[in-house]
Amino acid sequence: MPFFFVVIRRSLFRQEDTIIFHLLERAKYSQDSVEYENNDDLKGSIIVKKLVLQDEMLHNQLGRYKCEEENPFFPQFLVDPIRPDLQYSKVLDFYLLSCYVLHPCAHSININKKIWNTYFEKILPELVKARNDDESIIELVQERNDDDSGSIADCDSLCLQALSKIIHYGKFVAEAKFQEVSSKYEAAIKAKDRELLLELLTDKTEEAIVKKRVELKATIFGQVVQIDEAYNVVNPTYKIKPSFIVELFENNIIPLSKEVQVEYLLRRLD
Repeated sequence: MPFFFVVIRRSLFRQEDTIIFHLLERAKYSQDSVEYENNDDLKGSIIVKKLVLQDEMLHNQLGRYKCEEENPFFPQFLVDPIRPDLQYSKVLDFYLLSCYVLHPCAHSININKKIWNTYFEKILPELVKARNDDESIIELVQERNDDDSGSIADCDSLCLQALSKIIHYGKFVAEAKFQEVSSKYEAAIKAKDRELLLELLTDKTEEAIVKKRVELKATIFGQVVQIDEAYNVVNPTYKIKPSFIVELFENNIIPLSKEVQVEYLLRRLD
């Protein structure tokens, strides 16, 4: 396997962990603990919007979005960073990917609006349904503070950023596949054939492996560990249904990542 693929996979494995941990944290709270709005292009809580915007403005000043691994939700509000000459290829771990490996077209691909609305309209409601509500188990008692909107907004912000990163990592996946066998994609790119590109990019075997891997991770990370007096594990159960994580990847993350891959390849020969 080319080293480029090894690097990408290593990063994606870690990002899977991050998403699962953030969703487990978000599952501590109910969906209706804060008011969610549906009256503009971006669904969700106004508190989350303000938090994400302020976070991105600060991180942008430090050069976070100079790296193609990161894609802002509110690029229209970001100004030039105070460290404009920051070179991620010099400061990132050698084994991590950095900006320079992508075609310049990568800057024009950002589907965060779709990711945002998918999170609030589909993912979050399904997460609430998948949550274990057995409050006879101390660890599963739901957080019910008088005002936990700040904590919920922070969880939502972290989930959104993690989802955005792994989905937009499709740019790196597409570049790796293109570099491996460019001739395989060139005809479809020149013909602007989205369906053919999607077919060429799809690897059902690899997708099945991903779904099985994240299911096992959700089973391990989300297990509620109860031990009796003899130090035996009793009544094993989970904070959220592991099947929710499988469906999250199958119905949202993988399709959106492939959408990014197609958009990237369509511009790859520009």
